[in-house]
Amino acid sequence: MKKAAWLVLLPALAQAAVVGEDYTVLAKPIPQLQPNKVEVLEFFGYFCVHCYHLDPILLKHSRSFAPDTYLRTEHVVWQPDMLGLAKVAAAVNRSGLKYQANPAVFKAVYEQKLDLADADEFRKWATAQKTFDGKRLWVAYQQPQTATVAKNMQKLTETYQISGTPTVIVGGKYQIKFDKGFPQGMKTMDELIAKVRAERGLKTH
Repeated sequence: MKKAAWLVLLPALAQAAVVGEDYTVLAKPIPQLQPNKVEVLEFFGYFCVHCYHLDPILLKHSRSFAPDTYLRTEHVVWQPDMLGLAKVAAAVNRSGLKYQANPAVFKAVYEQKLDLADADEFRKWATAQKTFDGKRLWVAYQQPQTATVAKNMQKLTETYQISGTPTVIVGGKYQIKFDKGFPQGMKTMDELIAKVRAERGLKTH
């Protein structure tokens, strides 16, 4: 290869995600919900300031995912009183309102200091919403399966020893490091998605 060609490649090579610096490899992979796709899994907490700042960036970025890639979000449960917020997260996921409701939940919990872990408080808040279908969210919250999903979030937190938030994992095994900031983390995410896709021989549609 000619010298000029190498010079063109050098910037791309220099920007490639580095294991140990931009991401780590999990010793215990986490099974994906959809094995035939590339999963981007976030463990988060509505109480977490870093998750609060990451959420709009991650939601916006996930809209650019190819059809073979999807976003999965699981609320951490480190102690029993976090189950209430996990149930809220489960209701958000099961109602299909993640992109509309998640920003509002974060604002209510982190900015307005509302105790949405309390079922009655959550009901009052959800049914009063004007920017999205809060009644639909409340219906999802009351379904028995939602409580089961929340308990599973607790099990996932314990089984995979999730000790910090946000924890973002691509393909069930590559955990992104956000030491360089969330925007850079999105670039690392895209590289890891491509890496998983190549490892599995997947093709975008």
